[in-house]
Amino acid sequence: MKPAKPERAVDPTRKMLRQSMAWIHTWLGLLAGWILFAMFLTGTASYFRPEITRWMQPELRPVGVSQQRAAESAIAYLQSTTPGDEQWFLYLPDERTTETRVFARARPDPDPKAPPAPRRPELKLDPASGLPLTARDTRGGEHFYRFHFQLQIPHPWGRWLAGLCAIFMLSAIISGVITHKRIFADFFTLRWGKGQRSWLDAHNVSAVLALPYHAMITYTGLITLVLMYMPWPIVANYQKPADFLAEAYGRENEEPATGHAAPLAAIGPMMADATALWGGGTVRTIVIRNPNDAGATVTIQRSPADGLNARGASTVYSGATGRRLSASAPAGAAINTAGVMLGLHLGQFAGPVLRWTYFLLSLTGTAMVGTGLLLWTAKRTKPGGRSFLGMSIVQRLNIGVIACLPAGMAAYLLANRLIPADLPGRAAMEVSAMFWVWFGMAALSCFRPVARAWPETLAVSAIAFALIPWVNLATTDRGFVASFARGDLLFVGVDLATSAIGGLLGIAAWRTAKPKSTLKTPRRVARAMPQEAMDAA
Repeated sequence: MKPAKPERAVDPTRKMLRQSMAWIHTWLGLLAGWILFAMFLTGTASYFRPEITRWMQPELRPVGVSQQRAAESAIAYLQSTTPGDEQWFLYLPDERTTETRVFARARPDPDPKAPPAPRRPELKLDPASGLPLTARDTRGGEHFYRFHFQLQIPHPWGRWLAGLCAIFMLSAIISGVITHKRIFADFFTLRWGKGQRSWLDAHNVSAVLALPYHAMITYTGLITLVLMYMPWPIVANYQKPADFLAEAYGRENEEPATGHAAPLAAIGPMMADATALWGGGTVRTIVIRNPNDAGATVTIQRSPADGLNARGASTVYSGATGRRLSASAPAGAAINTAGVMLGLHLGQFAGPVLRWTYFLLSLTGTAMVGTGLLLWTAKRTKPGGRSFLGMSIVQRLNIGVIACLPAGMAAYLLANRLIPADLPGRAAMEVSAMFWVWFGMAALSCFRPVARAWPETLAVSAIAFALIPWVNLATTDRGFVASFARGDLLFVGVDLATSAIGGLLGIAAWRTAKPKSTLKTPRRVARAMPQEAMDAA
């Protein structure tokens, strides 16, 4: 008979630290959990922001032309319509967008008391012909992207709230790593049908599976807005914030017009020279200041998708002669670091495979936050016991966010197809549809028992997503079969993705509708769980 191994002494200081971290992990995660869930879910959709926008404007179809042709046709259109503008902005099509987007700013009134010149409405031009495209008004994927870090709250309060929640998230990640001493084992542990232990396993697996991604995406999200959250070094060293920006990123040539007319030089040689200077790459934006003036300038900016640094290089040319005037100097270490942080967070450099990887890892972050919220209630729910006020509030908020937000996002996509395409103000109506459905379902679920509210709201979300391909088929000529026959993989992919999401939500509704087992979990399973993790729940 083998002698019993002596029990290892537990360092009380280490135990107290782990318990303190467990408390921090629990309450920071709970207080910010619902906003973080919404930020993660809409941020996940934002990785396909251009594709969602294309899907929400089915009237537009891809046109295979070169960027030079797109720039030349857009400039020709502006020359024929508003040649006296002060500034033109051209956003050229690329692999993920199909149209040329054009912004123009009228020349200001010479009277110093006159208001600033307004920016003309955005135009979408055909890259081949340069003529305006007719498409339904929508915010497209930009809505999910903006909500992700502004939460539909006026500037700057939405960004401040999102930043505060991101700080909570980063603190929860660090405290969670300290709390769970069996991180590697947790990666391989997932027990189904065990109630609280199953939620803990799901929370651990979703957290450990993409832990580097979660830490990276949270930290880089904070860094991208660090100048707003921590402006004091700039205030202490610069009289005006514009002086800091000019020193950090360079000052653009904003000389006034000379008043001497001069035709614009051809844009093609300028674009070719810029790409040669960069050693390859693609042009994303062209800014023409004082067009048709002897002092006109043309700024060509590189696409952020060309590299990890999201702040691409730029080159300035004389609009009258086409001669290169200047090129952006190599940035310092701090600016390069900030650009890389922004690039890592946005993921614009990612190709299709890496973009889907970003998407799936972000989904695990959404699951991590959602299972953490559910774990909090599972820990405190006793069979046959009464729920206290705090428990009831958390349960209702869990239903309102986790189960109802997907329905709101589906309503946003459905509204795009159901609202008449030529109705004025329809873009704002689509956004309103998302919030009316989301908040309306959350309010109605409060009148249902918790056990019934979960499967009912999840079922509505599942039906809403499952309807998207059918409503698209009924309202456009770009249904699944027609799109598949034309090789339109974007519309085929959206139909498959929304059907898959609807199916997953349907499975969740079916699982939550099943009666809960009251069998006790064996004691040996309980002993296998980290006590600190149980306390943190």
